[in-house]
Amino acid sequence: MTLTSEMIKTKAKELGIDLVGIGSIDRYENAPTLMNPQTYFPEAKSVIVLAMRIPRGTYRGIEEGTHFHNYSFYAYNRLNTIFRPRLTYELACFIEDHGWEAVPHYPAVPERAPAEAPVAKDKVPHDVVCSVRLLGVGAGVGEIGHSKVFLTEKFGPRVRLGSIFTDAELEPDPIVEPGTICTSCGRCVRDCPGDAIPPVRDEDKKITVEIGGQKISWGDVHMGRCTLTHHGLNSRVSPFLKKDFPNLEFDVSATDITEEEAYRFTHPVALGNWANPFYEENNGSTIQYYKYILQHCGYFGLCGAKGCIRACMDSLEKAGKIQNTFINPFYRKPPWEIKVEREGKKIGVINPFREEGLDRLHPGIRAGEQKESKF
Repeated sequence: MTLTSEMIKTKAKELGIDLVGIGSIDRYENAPTLMNPQTYFPEAKSVIVLAMRIPRGTYRGIEEGTHFHNYSFYAYNRLNTIFRPRLTYELACFIEDHGWEAVPHYPAVPERAPAEAPVAKDKVPHDVVCSVRLLGVGAGVGEIGHSKVFLTEKFGPRVRLGSIFTDAELEPDPIVEPGTICTSCGRCVRDCPGDAIPPVRDEDKKITVEIGGQKISWGDVHMGRCTLTHHGLNSRVSPFLKKDFPNLEFDVSATDITEEEAYRFTHPVALGNWANPFYEENNGSTIQYYKYILQHCGYFGLCGAKGCIRACMDSLEKAGKIQNTFINPFYRKPPWEIKVEREGKKIGVINPFREEGLDRLHPGIRAGEQKESKF
């Protein structure tokens, strides 16, 4: 049954998909084995990559420091797991209605796939997870910016990607020339609160992969710092960490934690309980807001992509590199930031939570107790 690229793009537009690109499977022959669509579906002839926009307004609450749910819900978790996948599924069904097999592929993080033994001697490990960003490059949807965030000409970094592999041989779109969108301005480097993005001109800290005959490069992002920051354990951008751990002077930019360690650290802290009869405000949660947002959104992203998306978006808008323009600039006031250092007199205390609780519940009962630890 006849199926063309034009038919797929027309259907995608009807479904409400913002961008669609198509790449021939041979463009990915030099992609890493465990991130390669040919490893997943050897008979595939084409890769379809679709993009759904992130509304610019989903960053407004974090930019103002007044609302943090929207980014996790509309710009990240639900956009990646519900809104866009539903349309990916519909497009895959459309392809299969025309007699061609379609593999809708979830955009997981390939670097975090577990190490497993292959199911047979002639197989690779069964943890193949294709890099949706590399797929997007090969399908002509956009390019990978210095911060590793995917950039499109229409929306800049404000997109979430999905992909479909099919055995239908389709007309491919041209690959976007590297450097067409990313200006290598370094805003992402300067504005990242975790200092996770290496300098633009540091050639020793770049990753390069060949896609469709093009050398595709991006900065070797320190994913441990990125993950700590994104998941709320960076004192500079998390008022919730500062509130519940006011005496913690934790400078993420000085750490060399790995990405896996950062995940093992941030999620248990977010879900953790600590019963304390003198400190009931958190209802038993180690950090109250993190458990709260996880229950409501199924995810928690707290930095709001301050450097890699917000700063990049602002820079590209000012440079006229994004087609989706706005009446007003995104940044309308100086950005807020929290100091890593504790405020006020720095003294050691026995247990500030106990002392605060006792002073509130039993005024005067601590008369004669030690008020400061000497260190």
